[in-house]
Amino acid sequence: MSETVTTRPRTLEISVLRHNPSDPASTPRLEHFEIEEAEGMTLFIALNEIRENQDPTLQFDFVCRAGICGACGMLIDGRPGLACRTLTRDLGSRVTLAPLPVFRLIGDLSVDTGAWMQGMAERLETWVHLREQEPDLGALEERMEPALAEQIYELERCIECGCCVAACATARMREDFVGAAGLNKIARFRLDPRDARSDAQFYELIGDESGVFGCMTLLGCEDNCPKNLTLSTQIAFLRRKMLIAAS
Repeated sequence: MSETVTTRPRTLEISVLRHNPSDPASTPRLEHFEIEEAEGMTLFIALNEIRENQDPTLQFDFVCRAGICGACGMLIDGRPGLACRTLTRDLGSRVTLAPLPVFRLIGDLSVDTGAWMQGMAERLETWVHLREQEPDLGALEERMEPALAEQIYELERCIECGCCVAACATARMREDFVGAAGLNKIARFRLDPRDARSDAQFYELIGDESGVFGCMTLLGCEDNCPKNLTLSTQIAFLRRKMLIAAS
């Protein structure tokens, strides 16, 4: 009769960069927590366990827990990612977590991506610009070819988690850079047949170093996108179309 070999669960040491900018007495520091790893544990589960059982003041964000809302974006061992989609078994026994750079720090691992995304959306006017005539609310929307709808859907999968912006070298150096998230939006609305804007109007929004020509093609955005969007490909396409239009 064979004996069943049981493997003891790992002990994880999770180091969190902590700081509360609203507290004048707070200084950035690494704080270390130890927890026992469970089967199928994600970083989201681990952080909740720490907050529930060790330190209720630990700040981090979450909403959906399914990789859809983008709220739990953070630096995981130096790389942007989503805590809810990161399995601890894929990491070492020592994990270092920090807030996403570029965005305003709220506290610990919580940052304000919403204000940045809203500012970018307002600047690039990322909504459908309808034709001048008043729409007939009783009419059916014009049919869209499935292939085109699929192209638009692919670009629409962006969850605005901020990982691409946090991984972008240009965004670290230029506060006005719209980032891959913004350029992806332009690519999406440029394809939409309901949008009345011309290519020239789209290119006017992104045709400088705060737009497509600020990208240094380091691929950080695409390499760290949790939804695996072809962000650098879209940026290269927009840049090429602009150069062709200008020649």
